[in-house]
Amino acid sequence: MVNFDLNAHHIQHIHFIGIGGISMSAIAEMLLSFDYKVSGSDLKASKITNRLQAKGADVIIGHSPQNIQACDLVVYTAAVKEDNPELAKARQTGIPVIDRAEMLGLLMKKFDTSIAVAGTHGKTTTTSMISLILEHAGFDPTILVGGELDEIGGNIKIGKDQYLVTEACEYVESFLKFFPKIGIILNIDADHLDYFKDMDHILEAFSKFAQRIPSDGFLIACKDDLHTEALIEKVDCPVVTYGIKKEADYQAKNIQFNHQGFPMFDLFYKGEFLAAFQLSVPGHHNISNSLAAIACCHILGVPLDRMQEKLNRFRGTHRRFEKLGEINGLTIIDDYAHHPTEIKATLQAATQYPHHSLWCIFQPHTYTRTITLLEDFAEAFKDADQVIIADIYAAREKDTGMIHARDLASAIEKHQENITYIGGFEEITRYILTHAQSGDLIITMGAGDIYQVGEMLLGKI
Repeated sequence: MVNFDLNAHHIQHIHFIGIGGISMSAIAEMLLSFDYKVSGSDLKASKITNRLQAKGADVIIGHSPQNIQACDLVVYTAAVKEDNPELAKARQTGIPVIDRAEMLGLLMKKFDTSIAVAGTHGKTTTTSMISLILEHAGFDPTILVGGELDEIGGNIKIGKDQYLVTEACEYVESFLKFFPKIGIILNIDADHLDYFKDMDHILEAFSKFAQRIPSDGFLIACKDDLHTEALIEKVDCPVVTYGIKKEADYQAKNIQFNHQGFPMFDLFYKGEFLAAFQLSVPGHHNISNSLAAIACCHILGVPLDRMQEKLNRFRGTHRRFEKLGEINGLTIIDDYAHHPTEIKATLQAATQYPHHSLWCIFQPHTYTRTITLLEDFAEAFKDADQVIIADIYAAREKDTGMIHARDLASAIEKHQENITYIGGFEEITRYILTHAQSGDLIITMGAGDIYQVGEMLLGKI
């Protein structure tokens, strides 16, 4: 980690390698709001690079050593290779180089209250809930989320007060470069096993994250999650708990679902009834996410009625149980779920949604995740009536031939019928239009580009 202070006088011009990425662009926009000179390069122009240029960033298409000559600091992501000409030149000439997570960590120091939402699942939804509740209550936080949020017109919103709300990703232990005043741990599960050695390695990382919270801050932790509960005793800061199944500081009781499949529950604080809540996002997992948001906002002094109003209106972010449309009596939903736990939670939520047959069109995300969690994936689809497995989305990986989508389909077939492997999106679309019936619910699922199947079904592409 580079040892310097972002507030130091000599840090005036910051350059981003890969400025067009959704997370990099958000941090670049934050720096522009603090009046830093921002430049960046990317391989192609896009809506994101055009927006940054309109806000004052100097964006260059293509990578060249000349692009960094005048800068004081270079920011890069894990996707940037060591032989990148800009990164290589920066290291050669002694220009300080830091990664995206460290840059965000340094920015967190500029806020009196930085709220960092960690957990294997639910980060984007919970971060969005907290952010929108705070706005509704008259706060003006800076918001940084991992998905697109209609209410802020994207994934970044620059606020004017001293609150920052952001996700805290555990991949490559990025969140250990953060400085949260309030840290939230939603859950801890086996994931990113291309980096983490095993579950103990993951638990160690989350424990270190919790220990980064200062003594005058708070850890908000889910007692329903065994791994998270085990961390509570290891931190020095005050701990606030929430849960559904276990007694906690904030607890949801008397849970019911309306005809649309959306939950209602009574909120109890330290055993005393506080208020009734109605959500407009489905599933028990979203009750849990809302409890984390409620606990955080209650600590910050937000009135209960503000929370009730905003959570009732909150309809989620893009790619989180997002209704894309209807065609021929079919309802098309898209969801980002790409881990067995997320698949189970999303399909369980879908069972509460009005439908005839429930279809899950799943695109596995990365070869490593597919092979290391194969048996968990095999048992994750039991709530679906029909399952289609598409080809694996490689993301940052290369195909080593160790696993194929057909292998996942075969593993699922041991636990349920009506499982089909169809590799390509056009073939999947034709199969659904031929076999699905009016009243069926079609859910495309995965962290890659499987949403295109929904768009094809609706005739949008």
